[in-house]
Order: sequence, then structure tokens, then C-alpha cells
Amino acid sequence: MPEHQMTFRQFLLNDYRHKGIEKDLVFLLEDIATACRIISNHVRSGAFSNNLGAAKSTNIQGETQKQLDLIANDEFVRHCSNCSRVAALVSEEVDEVYWLKDDPKPGDYLVYFDPLDGSSNLDVNLSVGSIFSIVQIKTEIEAGDADAVLRRGMEQICAGYAIYGPSTALIVTTGNGVNGFTHQQGTGEFRLTFPDMTIPETTSEFAINASRYRLWDDSMRKYFDDCIAGEAGPRGRNFNMRWTASMVADVHRILTRGGLFLYPADKGNRSEGGKLRLMYEANPMAFIVEQAGGAATDGRDRIVEATPTSHHQRISVVLGSIEEVKLLADYHAKH
Repeated sequence: MPEHQMTFRQFLLNDYRHKGIEKDLVFLLEDIATACRIISNHVRSGAFSNNLGAAKSTNIQGETQKQLDLIANDEFVRHCSNCSRVAALVSEEVDEVYWLKDDPKPGDYLVYFDPLDGSSNLDVNLSVGSIFSIVQIKTEIEAGDADAVLRRGMEQICAGYAIYGPSTALIVTTGNGVNGFTHQQGTGEFRLTFPDMTIPETTSEFAINASRYRLWDDSMRKYFDDCIAGEAGPRGRNFNMRWTASMVADVHRILTRGGLFLYPADKGNRSEGGKLRLMYEANPMAFIVEQAGGAATDGRDRIVEATPTSHHQRISVVLGSIEEVKLLADYHAKH
């Protein structure tokens, strides 16, 4: 086995020894990796355990929950609760903040997560994933104060996602670049298979839900039209368009070969701020993308600089290859 394929634990311990991450963060990330490994197994065996269908409930966003959404949420809660320094959990699937400590202290962690991103893909056997983010509090906060978890993305000390596809991969940043690990069947270990992931500065590929074209702003329509016009259009080259309906899958493709992911605010969702959630979808993905050399904005401003007003707040998302993100901002300015 190549020497660079160290285990996730070996990688984290190396960061602990040489890059100063805390030992408790190592333990917490190992627990999150365990939760993702178990969720992957639930996803793969869902058809046999009759867990692929919808649950008899909706989440705070009014979306019908899948049974596996709730199962994945329970796994995250169970494993993150192992760390005595986790003060609170914020989940897409739960309305209220889940407080684990009655007396949070400076240095404790807040964990945000989307336990099963893209769960609408489950019934058609396409890739889904989990997204997570960790913030370390610097001052005392009061348990039960929902405003205490409203932290800007710039405060993240770690973010990552797992993708449950042909293999299960875990992508993580602790603020020192981005590294990818693949679950090795039979051992239960994640091994470093994608070290130092970077996003090319330019791209000829983008991911967007084109069925919302009629709802987009003029600037978004102009960008889209110019791309699909190909060599004969103002961009002077051909573009590929992809859309998986799973943010994890689309962002993972961008991390591995470049591209642009777009879910802009439009006439259909602007009153809510957009489609994707800031705290446990946009912020962690923005942190990862920036650490990989890309850019992440709401179309104009950096996502990680957004000041949250609610832990279920939504936001417009444009992220990926840095030159294309800048170009789209120009389109917004001109149109």
C-alpha cells in the first residue's frame, strides 16, 4: 500500500503533533467519521431494511423528511455527543438547537450538520452525502440561547463532507488545505487517497438547476446564455453543464476536476434568502472550497463573511473555480 495512504487517525495525529489542532478535535473528527461510515452502511442497506421511503414528518424548511434523514441525524447526534467539549448541535432536520452542555465554556465546540444531503436521490440510487462544520467558542455563552450559535463562517475551525457513492469518501479541512479519504471496505478505516485537493482557477463546466431559468435574475440568465452559446458565443468556448440535485456530489466533482456550482436566489426563493442553508451547507462548503484555492460567494460577497440571523437561514450560493466566480460577480454588476 502506498505510504501516503495513511489512515484518518494517523493524519489527524500528525496534525495534532505538527499543526497544533487539539486532541479533543481529533476525537470529535474520528467520531464524525464513524457516524459517516455507519450512515453509508444505512444508505447501502436501505432497500433491505425498508428505509428508503419518506417519513411521516417534515423538517423546519417544510421539506418531507426521508426515513434515512432521521436515521442519519440520530447517528450524528449520538456520535458527536461522545465529545465532552461539544456544547451544542445544529441540524437541518431539527428545528431547535440541541444543547449538550448546561454550562458551555470558552474552547467548547459547536457542530453544525446536514446529516443527509440530497436525500431525494435515494430512491433513484444516486449519490448523497453528509456535511458538517465545527466552530470553537471563544467566550462564555448561555445554554439555551439560540443566538449564541449564530456564527459567521470565518469562525469555522474545521469543515467537511462525506459522499456516499461507488465508494464512501470523507473530505476534510482544518484550515490547512483540503484532504480526501476513502473508506476501505473490510477494515473500517478511512485512508488518505486525495491529498492536497485543489480547484483549478479556470473551468468550462458548471452545475445549475436550469429548470429555474424563468425565475432567475437577468444577470444569471445572461451568464447561462453566454455559456451554452459555446464557441460561437461571447465566451468563445464550449461549456459542459451538470446537475445532480445533491450539493455534496456537485461540489465533490468541482474539487476533483474543477467547475462552478450555482444555486442563486431567484423569484421563487428570494423571500426566504435562497435555497441552501447558510450554517450547515453553504458555510462548510465555502470553507472547503476556499481552502482548495477556489472562491465562494452569494454572487457578490464571500459566504463566510455573511452575518447569520437564524440557524436555519438560507443564502444564494456561487462557488468553485475562482476566475469563474469573479466573472459571475461582473455579470451581476453589469446587469
